[in-house]
Amino acid sequence: MFVSSSSRPRISSGPDATILHADLDAFYASVEQRDDPSLRGVPVIVGGGVVLAASYEAKAYGVRTAGSGSQALRLCPHAVVVRPRMSAYAAASKAVFEVFAQTTPLVEGLSIDEAFLDVAGLRKIAGTPVEIATRLRHEVREQVGLPITVGVARTKFLAKVASAVGKPDGLLHVSPDRELEFLHPLPVERLWGVGAVTSGKLRDAGIATVGQLAHYPEEVLVTIVGPAAGHHLHALAWARDPRPVEVGRRRRSVGAQHALGRRPKSREDVDAALVTLVDRVTSRLRRGRRVGRTVVLRLRFDDFTRVTRSHTLSQPTAQTQTILVSARGLLDKAMPTIESKGITLVGVAVANLEDDCPQQLALPFDPYSSSALDTTLDSVRDRFGSSAVTRAVLLGRDQGVSVPILPD
Repeated sequence: MFVSSSSRPRISSGPDATILHADLDAFYASVEQRDDPSLRGVPVIVGGGVVLAASYEAKAYGVRTAGSGSQALRLCPHAVVVRPRMSAYAAASKAVFEVFAQTTPLVEGLSIDEAFLDVAGLRKIAGTPVEIATRLRHEVREQVGLPITVGVARTKFLAKVASAVGKPDGLLHVSPDRELEFLHPLPVERLWGVGAVTSGKLRDAGIATVGQLAHYPEEVLVTIVGPAAGHHLHALAWARDPRPVEVGRRRRSVGAQHALGRRPKSREDVDAALVTLVDRVTSRLRRGRRVGRTVVLRLRFDDFTRVTRSHTLSQPTAQTQTILVSARGLLDKAMPTIESKGITLVGVAVANLEDDCPQQLALPFDPYSSSALDTTLDSVRDRFGSSAVTRAVLLGRDQGVSVPILPD
């Protein structure tokens, strides 16, 4: 059985649904509405040129996160636009995760506003999973002042889908004996890994719902979306997801992105955005004592198509100059496409991460291999603020906002 918070839950007599996916609703916008009573019940847009978050009152008019700010105001002219307050969002996230930790020691953070919680084994001391989820929602509301939606299911995938379907400010329980009844009528876009490109391929093949995908021959499915995606999606369509909730799992990549808007951009504009992102990413790597091998460049063009390019280094590093040289090389190769299509977003990530340990230097020695400059700049910015030292190329330019992330 699957029920919302407005219905009386029935716990299945079979294997328990003991995984919770807790997801704050319209997080940035909800924090603004919490802190400013005049914003409650009215459409709120966080951000300026790009929508960082939208309240559900704004979403009702078609406003979407990551969309253009000007387009958002055309859709909802009476919306209130507020500047982002990243420190307030980071503090709210910390408070919510403290509630998670009080609920169960088995917490896997996904981002600053969502996490998986495993409540198996807590029945005798804390009640059923649905009772725990109900109490969790109440405590987040009482202690932090924010609405949160919780999905309860047997697997991580189903719990995440349940929370998405249960939004906003809801609780949705999917009992093990009714999983396919819940899952199969949903649009295929609900499956993890189905973005715009994969969705188009599936719908072109006549696959619009999860149930249709589940009954599609798997050997034919892999010819449409590729072997890895085909097997993965087919398993999810039958509610197969063996992954446990992982406590203390470190992230596999560190990245940042900057929406550039729809106005024309020069090569210098795009390079300045790239420099800002590399500075931000490498600083986060060093703060977490991580190094990485693979530099990833992500681009979104004016026609909303996207590309991802990557380069793997000979040695893992967190040095700004080394990663910047690699990222600029990827950008140079993409410039002909950027000049013909235009660009609205650039992102940089470093993947294949590992712990920072002493390594044997390779010959010939890289003149930029010393980390002394990076260490000095990190110390100055930690003490006097991130804008205390700025590259000359970035003076007078919009460097976007640094979105808070979970500690690694």
